[in-house]
Amino acid sequence: MGYWTLMCYALAGTAIASLLACVPALHIYNVVGLLLLILARPEVVSAGIVVPTDSLAMLLLGMVVGYAVVNTIPSVFWAAPDESAVWIVLPGQTYLMQRRGYEAAALSGIGSLGAALVLLLVAPLTEIVLAPIRLIVQPHVHWVLGLVTLYVIISEWPKGIGRGETVLSRLWDGWRSLAAGLATFVLSGLLGLLLAFRPLVPVHVSFQSLMPAFVGLYAVPWVIQNILSGTRVPEQYVCRSVDVTLGLIVRGVAAGALGGLLAAFFPVMTGGMGGLIAGHATAQRDERAFIISQGASKFVYYVGALLFFFAPGLHLTRGGMAWMLSPLYQPYALETYWQAVGAVALCAALAFGMLLGLSRGAISVIARVDYRWLSWGTLGLLIGLVSVVTGWQGLLIACTATGIGLIPVLFHSRRMNCMGVLLAPVLLNMAGWGPAVADTLGLL
Repeated sequence: MGYWTLMCYALAGTAIASLLACVPALHIYNVVGLLLLILARPEVVSAGIVVPTDSLAMLLLGMVVGYAVVNTIPSVFWAAPDESAVWIVLPGQTYLMQRRGYEAAALSGIGSLGAALVLLLVAPLTEIVLAPIRLIVQPHVHWVLGLVTLYVIISEWPKGIGRGETVLSRLWDGWRSLAAGLATFVLSGLLGLLLAFRPLVPVHVSFQSLMPAFVGLYAVPWVIQNILSGTRVPEQYVCRSVDVTLGLIVRGVAAGALGGLLAAFFPVMTGGMGGLIAGHATAQRDERAFIISQGASKFVYYVGALLFFFAPGLHLTRGGMAWMLSPLYQPYALETYWQAVGAVALCAALAFGMLLGLSRGAISVIARVDYRWLSWGTLGLLIGLVSVVTGWQGLLIACTATGIGLIPVLFHSRRMNCMGVLLAPVLLNMAGWGPAVADTLGLL
């Protein structure tokens, strides 16, 4: 394949994924999983519809870039985030109610562009820096993830102000958010163990077993909150510039890139978790820097994880896209890596332009359609997606996960604790305790 032919595949993937990213809770990994299943069907192959593996790799890389940049739109305008974008929602919703939703999307896009630049600067160092780091860290991944999990839990500080007439009522006011955070982590962890050791979805869609859980944990609770609150979104202002300095952009991108690199390098960690740790480490306070950092974090998390798969001497398989691509394709030359780096640069520019254009489209939609009806439509779409992909079993999982995901909404604790659905089974299996715990719970 010629270079520009491969770039066309990558750019086409970016354009397609940017449009799909506007659909609430439609994760790009689910789309690609279904695409690969369709391409592998005998009738499709017999019809002569075969995509060369190097072209397929560039198509998927472009799709990851488009999704990483543009999935800010449902997070800000529809309030149906995924696990890596959930941190954008709170300040993003604040901006939306201040008529500045477009500015929030633009700030996140600036963070993504900054993260793309960071990946371009890091690209020549993967073999001489990241590969040795991987060799050093590999034997210690289990306890590093354990410490990260512990930090996420204990950083759920009490949020009460000591209201109440008795000591017990004041104690509950101070500690109910912490208790809710712990309950969320434990319950989501139990759900994760159930899905890991006794999958409930049909066998032919077993690779989508976590999809209904994530929809229930993150997307549905936000939509229910919007429906019950009857929020009226004010008319949005489409700005020509953003109120941000170069220093603020650098701080936000640096913190987000650091968090994204942690998430891209360590298994199970997400961009939200990496961004949380990096934000605390760099003392992020400004909302603008926060939104920029989260845009950068999720870009490095999604795109960096796949780009490192192409890196010679590293071949790091992290993230859902790399895992789906690895059985079909293995990069074989340094030239392929630099083609992937070039594709990231081109696709990031295209995705940023589409983010701004599609954000204007989202503003036009919420100006014409009542926000509550949009929320009802989003809820119907979520139920339909889960039902079509995973059947009634997936709907059962999503309903259970929704009950867990509503705990942070009702008690104002971190939604990050819902990541127990992944962290608990992975950490227990890494420590060698997974089967014993599953047997105790009657899952074996």
